[in-house]
Amino acid sequence: MQKGIVRPLGLIMSAGLLPLFFVALPATLAAHAGSDSPVQYCRRVVNDDALRHPPGSLIPAIRRLFGAKEGYERETSYYRCADGGVLLCNVGVNLPCGKANKSATIPAATAWCRHNPNSDFIPLAVTGHDTIYQWRCANGVAKRGKQIGEIDARGFFADHWRRLR
Repeated sequence: MQKGIVRPLGLIMSAGLLPLFFVALPATLAAHAGSDSPVQYCRRVVNDDALRHPPGSLIPAIRRLFGAKEGYERETSYYRCADGGVLLCNVGVNLPCGKANKSATIPAATAWCRHNPNSDFIPLAVTGHDTIYQWRCANGVAKRGKQIGEIDARGFFADHWRRLR
């Protein structure tokens, strides 16, 4: 048994929870594994914001929707469930698939502005590619600019996701 597993199992056993552990574990695994295709899974759960790498059955759709290079589709793409359907995203240089950062402050941007007090932009490498705003510095303070993308009802950049049809 691996070293990292021994201690948690010891705690479970000492607390008398071992029977519960073996009952709950299969149910938890079944909820995510099962034989559901992504289409079946999304119909069943309706909304699930977890980003999952696509199974082989979604590769042709990813190629068609994004022009993804053959062989890289699984590493650069994700699917999630929204409104009972499958949505697909293919990561790009400035195309994050995760939820958008709607924060009104970004600590790294504040630090950048201390060293660049009147910069008319703050690089995405500083703010993060997931921010919904353009950022600038004014007298050493990070200031939000205009919003740079539409956000869908689940909090993701709408333009980065395509519905599987």
